[in-house]
Amino acid sequence: MPNAPAPAIKLVLTDIDGTILPYGHDVVPARTRAAFHACLDAGIRVGPASGRAVSHVAPAFANDVACTATALAINGMHVYLDGELIVEKLVDHAGLVHLSELLQEMDHAGMVVFDGATPLLVCGDAQDLFQVFPRYASELGPHVGGVPDQPIVKANVFIPGSMEQTRAKLAYIQQQVPELGFNLPCPGFLNVVPLGWSKANGIDALCERLGIGLDQVVVFGDGGNDVEMLAHVPHSAAVADAVPEARAAATYVIGSCEDESVASCLEALARGAWPFG
Repeated sequence: MPNAPAPAIKLVLTDIDGTILPYGHDVVPARTRAAFHACLDAGIRVGPASGRAVSHVAPAFANDVACTATALAINGMHVYLDGELIVEKLVDHAGLVHLSELLQEMDHAGMVVFDGATPLLVCGDAQDLFQVFPRYASELGPHVGGVPDQPIVKANVFIPGSMEQTRAKLAYIQQQVPELGFNLPCPGFLNVVPLGWSKANGIDALCERLGIGLDQVVVFGDGGNDVEMLAHVPHSAAVADAVPEARAAATYVIGSCEDESVASCLEALARGAWPFG
């Protein structure tokens, strides 16, 4: 690994699923968690940047609070700095109602919204959700039969199919519901966000609060919901098995998630070396 002096990095953020946590696993490997601590000990804030709610982020790090004190949760709609929630964005309620009406006209499509950590089935069939995201299907609260009249931070569309099929359906949904934003983290599954919002906005909020520039940030990702973040930050890296859009948006491409390539980069940064060619 190159040993050139590193820029003055002050913040590192990484996606979880498919970037530092191999699919099919529940907990980030011990080496990667140790690399988080090495960065923290070196004075570099490091944390996850995930589509997960914080209630699902903590278990992925074996509830090691130091690893998640600074974090982007729900694609940057919740931003935490040293354990303090500094940003909360809500999804437009009328837009969610419009989206729900559209999904009810589409075969095998549906939507969940979250009440805290509990997914609520707004429309669609739980069996279709199970095909796409078994954990959410197993954790379902009551079928609410419509968008709850409460603030909504996290909402997801499920629509089983291949990545190519999901991209086509996403294009249709975006055309029909232009008042909301969407991104595609994995086949058959969409994140719903405020129009124009992404993990990149959360990074800007952290930079402003910390008084640092984007050139002092490093980010890692693999999925469609990482594209804006990877394109926004000059020092961005996609893992080797990232989706094409993420690889194209990133400045660097590193090794695979399974090989703990992000951990290797964090270890280098912690010792003051630059991990990228």
